[in-house]
Amino acid sequence: MFNPDEEKELIEIARNSVRYAVTHKGEDPSGSKQKLYPEESPLSQPNGVFVTLSKKKELRGCLGLIVSAEPLSNTVAQMAGRSATEDPRFLPVSEEELADIRIEISVLSPLREISSIEEIQVGTHGIFLTAGMHRGLLLPQVAVTNHWGRNRFLEETCTKAGLPRDQWKHAETRIYIFSADIIEEKKS
Repeated sequence: MFNPDEEKELIEIARNSVRYAVTHKGEDPSGSKQKLYPEESPLSQPNGVFVTLSKKKELRGCLGLIVSAEPLSNTVAQMAGRSATEDPRFLPVSEEELADIRIEISVLSPLREISSIEEIQVGTHGIFLTAGMHRGLLLPQVAVTNHWGRNRFLEETCTKAGLPRDQWKHAETRIYIFSADIIEEKKS
């Protein structure tokens, strides 16, 4: 979906936003300072995105939006800064950590509700499920990284939603799949 220049630009946007959010104590880096892209550019199109930060291969922050009305470039900037400073699972990234932070951007396809778990292709699809007020999402690469099969992937998504591990089997649970274009920061 993205050419190498666009991927490089998105990583640069994310990197600058992480740095700005950390050095300005969580202040939002998006807004009027963002570069404008041609209307036909994928960076101008609204898209769901998650930005994952890691340090020495350990998760350090990951936040995103399933759907966004903002241009992708703005959403990446916002989610990168928030991943560094607002992920409730972690302390904010410190200035001393910035050099060790690795960035991964997952640009999401639209969600598609499934009628059978057989439609889930581990390694291709991420899962978003809902039951009542509970919601959980795991990106496609999470199952691959952890060597999970389909059922374990569903169980872990239920856990992420704060639900019993077998909640995916219940009729009131809605299961959606999506794919993601993954852009990884190239570190030297």
